[in-house]
Amino acid sequence: MTASYHKHILTFKQPSGTSRGVLKTKETWFIVLSSNGSKGVGECGILRGLSIDDRPDYESQLKETCKNINKGLSFLYDKNEAFPSIQMGLEMAFKSLESSTPFSLFPSAFTKSEKAIPINGLIWMGTETFMKTQIQEKIEDGFNCIKLKIGAIDFETELNLLKSIRNNFSKSDIELRVDANGAFNTNDALEKLKRLSDYDLHSIEQPIKPKQHEEMAKLCELTPLPIALDEELLGVFTSAKKENLLETIKPQYIILKPSFIGGFKGSDEWIAIAEKQTIGWWITSALESNVGLNAIAQYTYLKQNPMPQGLGTGGLFTNNFDSPLQVKNGKLHYNKNDNWRFNL
Repeated sequence: MTASYHKHILTFKQPSGTSRGVLKTKETWFIVLSSNGSKGVGECGILRGLSIDDRPDYESQLKETCKNINKGLSFLYDKNEAFPSIQMGLEMAFKSLESSTPFSLFPSAFTKSEKAIPINGLIWMGTETFMKTQIQEKIEDGFNCIKLKIGAIDFETELNLLKSIRNNFSKSDIELRVDANGAFNTNDALEKLKRLSDYDLHSIEQPIKPKQHEEMAKLCELTPLPIALDEELLGVFTSAKKENLLETIKPQYIILKPSFIGGFKGSDEWIAIAEKQTIGWWITSALESNVGLNAIAQYTYLKQNPMPQGLGTGGLFTNNFDSPLQVKNGKLHYNKNDNWRFNL
């Protein structure tokens, strides 16, 4: 067996705003395995500025991993503990190599086009007009769960956007989630949560920056609005530390981005610990190409979590790979009659 790695720069159709800045491009990497005429493809979905493995030695780690590919998945997975996106890419690549076709990793009713996955519609930060336009489009496209990125523009403007939605749609019509990406200060976060709760929100992701466990635990205890941990999970590698984190903070939900937390194995571990502590969860892609999104979607379907998942990012890029993934009526579908077009 041989392995190679390849860099690919995804270009956003339009700049996408978060509280950490505006995204115009997204770097991603692929591991390609070859063995006896078969090919396996895995995506290492790093997100610069956020991924815990955003390090200067990332490419050299990929090179070393590919050089030692014959040591097997288990060995290489453990060797890449500090590089969760490479762990994810390895799991995908080996699973892909074993499969009948490179992109059918977890066959199910989803890949047979018999079932679809409910997803949230993602609203990016921007001007009030831009955000209103996106909201209207998502509602017209049949989404009944919308997630808004907040924390970058004026808070009163964001509240008015939520109010305008609620003036037209009740919580039984539209489920609203917000993602602050750690934008709130600890001194006024609770007050902001109280004001947000006026609009019947499902949850808020990561209201304050991670690694403030005492403050986050207090927020989760006092909040009038369910809190979901996201960035808080990054860099927590051992089972003992994962258990301790959730026991300390006691969030209402956790959000799993497989590329950030050690792939399928890492996600399985977080889910088991969360369920043991009766903490809810859902799965979200992290701006991977359709290759990574496909693998995450197939894995997610098997979990049979009825909540809307965060898997609607496939249409963001001008140079994504053609795939059978389609978003219709607020759900992610796999059209088995469509073909993949993957070339680096």
